[in-house]
Amino acid sequence: MGVPVRALTRNPDMAGLPDDVTVVRGDLDDPQSVSAALTDVTAVFLLWPSFSPEGAVPLVEQIAAHACRIVYLSALQAADGPETGWGAVERLIEESGVAWTFLRCGGFAANTLGWAERIREEGVVRAPFANAARSLIHEKDIAEVAVRALTGDGHAGETYSLTGPEVVTQADQARLIGEVIGRPVRFEEQPLPEARAEMLPIFGDAALVDAALAYWGSLVTEPEPVTTTVAQVTGRPARTFREWAEDHAADFR
Repeated sequence: MGVPVRALTRNPDMAGLPDDVTVVRGDLDDPQSVSAALTDVTAVFLLWPSFSPEGAVPLVEQIAAHACRIVYLSALQAADGPETGWGAVERLIEESGVAWTFLRCGGFAANTLGWAERIREEGVVRAPFANAARSLIHEKDIAEVAVRALTGDGHAGETYSLTGPEVVTQADQARLIGEVIGRPVRFEEQPLPEARAEMLPIFGDAALVDAALAYWGSLVTEPEPVTTTVAQVTGRPARTFREWAEDHAADFR
């Protein structure tokens, strides 16, 4: 699109971004490093990497002092209000005075890459809630909406709820990955205590683990919603989970 892009990362050597992207070193926990990277920047795509808003106030202040637009990667749960971490960050951005667009996303299809090692080695997905039904979204669809919000008119003050085009159970996600890679992938129901024990070192917070498990369990009887927002913003339907699996087949082989 001919728009210069600057990316902030803790480790530029590991970024793996295209050559025409300017990569700068910085840390969202260090607002001064962010400020240095914001020179001449007019629009910011913000991914806040925490479930808590703690520490976000000085960061949002630094961005608002330089840029005139923030596109924030939020979550559908932000609709529950500022009691959620995503909702609290949305509130900070609204109060900053800068133009904003919120991308409230459902589950990321890319999170199923956490199954990749076991699929490669054993041809199995071991997780709880085989029938949890999710409307997982392809990261390319999030990116295409974000680009329009960052560079186009008519998106200020909009809250976009973004999902994939269909709900697919976790068991069917495993099956579809198997079809794409050309060998069966079996879903094996994992006992909750075992899943919880595996998740604790990753999440680092027992309350978050319990909340995640409770949410996934709820999706067995109350599937995630499906929206058409991707199509409305980009002019093309959101990509299916099969399309996502095809794009990432090498990760599972």
